[in-house]
Amino acid sequence: MKTFMPKTKEIDRKWYVVDLKGITLGRAAVKIADILRGKGKPLFSPHVDCGDNVIVLNARHTTVTGRKATDKKYYRYTGYPGGLRERSFKQMMDKSPERLVEKTIRGMIPHNRLGRKVYKKLHVYANDQHPHQAQKPELLKIS
Repeated sequence: MKTFMPKTKEIDRKWYVVDLKGITLGRAAVKIADILRGKGKPLFSPHVDCGDNVIVLNARHTTVTGRKATDKKYYRYTGYPGGLRERSFKQMMDKSPERLVEKTIRGMIPHNRLGRKVYKKLHVYANDQHPHQAQKPELLKIS
């Protein structure tokens, strides 16, 4: 019996909407990353992009537990000597909550060519409005 390998054209892709209002960021990011990869599908293969598209709404209303809002730090390097920049979770939420959610989910998918392809199927918005009504997305409940 031959081993079945899913082809990219044969994969049925769906669109999901996730509302992050009042939901813990890390718990939601794990589920969203699994959907983007396609891990819940019976056709899942680790070397094929078989995941679905995800629209994330209300990124500015997500929460974290404990003292992470003030203690958690995000670092970036400008490339110049002494150019290490540091921001707290609260500062990142005030400036760009979409990038914070994207960064969290990006850390949970592979860091290679496949991961870059998977990451393009993520659409994050700070409010509850999105321009993807034509794709008829399904509401995905994350508790």
